[in-house]
Amino acid sequence: MKIISNNFKHNQDIPNKFTCQGQDIRPHLKWTDIPKETKSFAISVIDPDAPMGDFIHWLIYNIPVSITELDEGIEIPEKSIEVTNDFGKKEYGGPCPPSGKHRYFFKVYALDSENINDVNKDNFLQKIQGHTIDSIEIIGLYQKNK
Repeated sequence: MKIISNNFKHNQDIPNKFTCQGQDIRPHLKWTDIPKETKSFAISVIDPDAPMGDFIHWLIYNIPVSITELDEGIEIPEKSIEVTNDFGKKEYGGPCPPSGKHRYFFKVYALDSENINDVNKDNFLQKIQGHTIDSIEIIGLYQKNK
């Protein structure tokens, strides 16, 4: 699989627009070279540099196999399900590190099932990894402006 964003390059800075200091909307993501047996997708956005360990910014699953690109914004594909993030919301929460530059891992999973059930923040990775055929990630960087 391959992944790109029209808004930032791998290991480069994420523009303010997609952070807590901007519009706090999801950046564009597009994934290609999908395994033929894929039946759906899931996406996670995690900050491993948070003071208390992994901070979950976005979890979404049951994305239809016909969807291989998400435009920037807040709308999600029909039938997709968002999981409560570490901001306590079922939506994308942009980068907002307390200090220093953090890494944000945008990971797309190709899954062997159309519908995964009973997923929450605590079991997302376990449930998704049990159905993962392939995955790909792009890392964005962000440090708050003073």
